[in-house]
Amino acid sequence: MANYVLVAGAWLGSWAWEEVAAQLRAAGHGVHPLTLSGLAERQGEPAGQQTHVRDVVSEVERLDLREVVLVGHSYSGIPVGQAAERIGDRLARVVFVDANVPVDGEAFEDAWSVRAEITAHGGFWPPPAAGDFEGQGLTAEQVDRLVSGATPHPGATLTEPAQLAGPLSGLPALYVKCLLDGEDPGPVVTGLLEGERWSLVQMETGHWPMLSAPAELARILSDAARVTHA
Repeated sequence: MANYVLVAGAWLGSWAWEEVAAQLRAAGHGVHPLTLSGLAERQGEPAGQQTHVRDVVSEVERLDLREVVLVGHSYSGIPVGQAAERIGDRLARVVFVDANVPVDGEAFEDAWSVRAEITAHGGFWPPPAAGDFEGQGLTAEQVDRLVSGATPHPGATLTEPAQLAGPLSGLPALYVKCLLDGEDPGPVVTGLLEGERWSLVQMETGHWPMLSAPAELARILSDAARVTHA
């Protein structure tokens, strides 16, 4: 069985994975949802981009995990992608769930232009309002969970650049594209999907599938582990 390290995107903590984690555990996997520094129950901890990379690597090493499937959602694809190359032969596969991927020397801000908003809110990216989740396949209850659980995101993690030792194309990777958030994963991911080690799965749901479609996402993640042993 695989060991999953699940990392949610901006503003969120490990709580976002509750339903997915329960289903993966029921299938016999080890599951380790992770809250990154400065978020959720870890609010107040200082965090930059490399802090979040170390959070992921340290969790794998602290628990001495093997056959690791690293899962990064949205923003967290950036630290997870960097962590994937740093854990060596512990890695079975990395899964990017409707995620940004790291580009060496570039930051999240380079694609999303959030610096002005961060500056205006004391160094943090403020969470979305309920209306920002419309059209993403979420129930009113699920939107309430997101709004109530979200915390301001540490700005330095979004403005500091990624640091890659080698090309992402060398990692065994699955990209999960959530179609209600758009069909195009962007030019960087499109290029990576042309390589032999990357594959694509599409979901007919929105950008937060761990809430809107947890059973389907859990199945996709279980399949990702099986592929590594095919």
